[in-house]
Order: sequence, then structure tokens, then C-alpha cells
Amino acid sequence: MAKSNKRETILYAAAKLFRDRGYQATSMRDLAEAVDLKASSLYNHIGSKEEILREICMQNADKFSSGMIDINAQDLSPIQKIEKLIRLHVEIASNDYTAITSFNDEWRHLGEPTLSDFKAKRKSYEMQFLNIIQEGMEAGEIKRLDAQMCLNTLLSSTRWVYDYHSRKEVESSGDAIIDIVISGIRAEAIG
Repeated sequence: MAKSNKRETILYAAAKLFRDRGYQATSMRDLAEAVDLKASSLYNHIGSKEEILREICMQNADKFSSGMIDINAQDLSPIQKIEKLIRLHVEIASNDYTAITSFNDEWRHLGEPTLSDFKAKRKSYEMQFLNIIQEGMEAGEIKRLDAQMCLNTLLSSTRWVYDYHSRKEVESSGDAIIDIVISGIRAEAIG
């Protein structure tokens, strides 16, 4: 197997182990067994367990960041942007629910300077999302709510999506989440 393919296999197996056992409870020996390698051979493909977690977390952070850039570049209303952001979360979860579980649950185990970089990316994403919510409030599209609470609720509404194990279940959850949360934040029509 080519080295890059083996590396992808190792990353996937590690994400699955991190999801099932947790990052701290997963050893490199566990990972080596999962990919049918000797522990010493594993290091030909990967430097450390933390390197794997770093790659999983930063790849997903980059997916969210680039999605936010793409959505913000479109000529959309704040509500339309929020709908697209919800779909972005659902799409990322449906493409690899194993890695998104590690991204959501295990990032706290990153070492420095990666932890600070990860937190900065996350904060930037959240601030851009918050700005969209505030723009919606200023435009009268979104109810005057606590913007931070609104953001936390929107993000929490998609966080559990990776618990679904079929792509169809994940994709249909996006429509349901949009129906529920957008009806909760949309300002009443004036007329």
C-alpha cells in the first residue's frame, strides 16, 4: 500500500479509536493493531498520536473556515447565510462523522502551539458567525435576542449530528434543524 494511502488509513483508524475510546485511552499500540502494523512500523507513517489529532482537528477547522469564507462571499441575507452555515456543519459531519467526533470532543488534548492556533481559528469562525447574527438583527430579519446565546444555540443544534450513522439520516437532519432554529430566531413579518 502506498505511504499516503496507509497514512489515510491510519488517520481514519485513529479517529475511530478516539471516537470510541477517547484520545487519552488510545495508545499507539492500539492504533498499530487497528491497521495491522507493528507499533515500530507505525512510526514510518506517523510521528505521534498528537500529530494525528492535530491533523484531524486542523483539517476540520480549515473546512469550517473555508466554508465561512465562501458563504460570506455570497450575496445572501443573514438568514440565508445561517441556513448555509447549518448545512455546512451537517455536510462536514456527513462526510466524515468519525473525524468530526474527534474534532468536537478531543481538541482539548492538543499541545501548544497547535492548541492556541486551533482556538484562534475557532474564535474567528464564531466571531464571523456572530457578526452574521448581529447583521440579521440590525436588518430586522432576526429577533432581538442575546446574540451570543443565539450563536451557542445554533452551534449546539448541529453538534450532535455526527451521532447519526447513515448519510441519509445526517442529511435529513439539516432540514429539520433549519426548520426548528430558523423559525425560532426569524423576526415576525411586519405588515
